[in-house]
Amino acid sequence: MGTIESSVDKTMTKLEDQLKSWGAKLNELAAKVDAAGREGKDDARRRLADMKAKVKVAQSKLEEAKAAGGDKWDKFKSGIESSWKELESSFQKLTR
Repeated sequence: MGTIESSVDKTMTKLEDQLKSWGAKLNELAAKVDAAGREGKDDARRRLADMKAKVKVAQSKLEEAKAAGGDKWDKFKSGIESSWKELESSFQKLTR
């Protein structure tokens, strides 16, 4: 049976991988916005900027949890889960 720390490490690695994936997708979307016509560009840029800000918040919370160590995971878990759900929902809306 694995230890709590290895489970936490796996969870953090999974979350980091998802953030990287979303970051790459946001970069693709930003390139498409830049290539698009003027119409809708401002709204798209605002939505992208909002999404990037949410990614930064999630990254910050994840880094804070990593720095605290696996033994303090419970302290950070609810904050990370909350940020994650908000980020995931926003990302889904953005990419529809």
